[in-house]
Amino acid sequence: MRQYELMVIFPMEEDLHKAGREQLLADLAANGSEVEKTDELGEKDFAYEIKKKKRGRYVLFTVKADPAKITVFDRVFKLNANLVKYIFVRIEE
Repeated sequence: MRQYELMVIFPMEEDLHKAGREQLLADLAANGSEVEKTDELGEKDFAYEIKKKKRGRYVLFTVKADPAKITVFDRVFKLNANLVKYIFVRIEE
């Protein structure tokens, strides 16, 4: 298993943020990954509109995951309507 940083932008609405976060954590756990650290980075304006939204809540997760599962997460996260954007970045050891 490798370490990754997962940057996620959630919608500003509290209920959508909470639902999106719970679904994301459930998807990670269901595929054998573990979240080591969570950093709330706060609310920020976007440089341009994304999905008709101008602001979002940024959260940075440090995750241990199997490299083969990253493509599975990509497919699953695209179906989660409560995520505005996300990106996985591998942490060098």
